[in-house]
Amino acid sequence: MKILTRSLLATGAAAAMILASGAAAEAAAIPKYKAPEVFGKTFQADPKHDFTKRISPRHNGILRGWITHVSGSVAEYEPIKWKKGTVTEGRFVGPPEGDVTAYASPIAKNVVFLSAFGCGSKMVNVTVSGKHGLGSKRCSRADLVKRHKGGGHPALITVHQGKIVKLQEIYTP
Repeated sequence: MKILTRSLLATGAAAAMILASGAAAEAAAIPKYKAPEVFGKTFQADPKHDFTKRISPRHNGILRGWITHVSGSVAEYEPIKWKKGTVTEGRFVGPPEGDVTAYASPIAKNVVFLSAFGCGSKMVNVTVSGKHGLGSKRCSRADLVKRHKGGGHPALITVHQGKIVKLQEIYTP
């Protein structure tokens, strides 16, 4: 009985190591992309993208943008820019009405979601890094889908091999 228990434990530990190393290898396989200016005042270009064809994923990299719609595991998203305000500091805005600058990508099963407002739907805890005003609290994929299903939350969206692999919210009061 002891031998059987030990062999089951050893097999379980080996399987856990293989799974963990697979996830680590997958995370390590995502290259470091240059992040855009968080409060940039222009829309980021994607010169290789053909917007005259069907909506499709952005090329590899980080987009300052927001999710406009989620259907199943696919998110539609668009670039945003910071518009300086006259009464307030300003706000993020998307492309003008009728502009076709939009993308759609599946949300990776192991997506890294760094929230600026804590996990869950209440959004009462501010969880940002003091240096950049970017989300620092890691939350689940389910939290990401629930929160961004309605759209409109500014974020840095990392796309790799056609999938959204990381979303880091930008804090705006």
